[in-house]
Amino acid sequence: LEYKLYFKNLFKMVFAAIIAFSLNYILYRLWNIDSSNWFSLATRTFGIFTLSMITYIGMSLILKIEFVGELFERIKNYIRRKQFVNELNKKLNNNGVIAFVTDTVWGLGCLPTCKDAVNRIYEIKGRDRTKPLILMSNEYKNLEPYIKQPTKKVKTLIEKHFPGALTVVVEKAEKTPLSITSNKNTVGIRIPKNEFFKKLCSVIDGKVLATTSANLSNQPSSKNYEEATSSIGGLVDYIFEDYGEKAKGLESTVVLAINDEIKVLRQGAVIID
Repeated sequence: LEYKLYFKNLFKMVFAAIIAFSLNYILYRLWNIDSSNWFSLATRTFGIFTLSMITYIGMSLILKIEFVGELFERIKNYIRRKQFVNELNKKLNNNGVIAFVTDTVWGLGCLPTCKDAVNRIYEIKGRDRTKPLILMSNEYKNLEPYIKQPTKKVKTLIEKHFPGALTVVVEKAEKTPLSITSNKNTVGIRIPKNEFFKKLCSVIDGKVLATTSANLSNQPSSKNYEEATSSIGGLVDYIFEDYGEKAKGLESTVVLAINDEIKVLRQGAVIID
């Protein structure tokens, strides 16, 4: 916005100077002003200055209307966005469940702290309660409070593949509810490589979602908005469009990483050496 304002002012000054000099030249020719007369030169100089100012003010008024209109539109968009984010967080904190795109397949999620919302996900999918949900976020630092400190080898694995299509199952911290982990002492974590999902997580309370794929159990994973809507559309509170950030359609690789032992539980998009 600052750059636009700078260039608009520059344009106005240049345009004003061109108009002023052009009009002054025409008047000079019409009135046959004597260039050797200092009074005539002073009059001409004053004329250039006056015409420049008039032209500049005129251009300012014209462009100001456009600038102010753009500014008000930005403010309205910001207010609408803030209102939607507030409504979204209110819904999530009231046991809401949402569906969204990731880099692999479409996901279903809720706040990990809302036990009733977690139960809703199991009910929506008809999911076996022995199968845990995983935690996803836009940044690793948001997931750290939910897990115990990983070993150097596991941390290297995380740094190499996050963000990306790898789910790493590690020892959970006390903060992670057992309702998510199916009463296990481990929890899967992942950071999808998808710009829309990152923006979504950046505005929700806590910046972490308890998630699973957006489909009914024993049915194929949803690979686009239409499939997600067809599968679970009437069962969730909101389904976000992908806004051009498409899912690739292949599930993430899942690895168990306890101490320094790394074991592939499900082969997916990422190949682990």
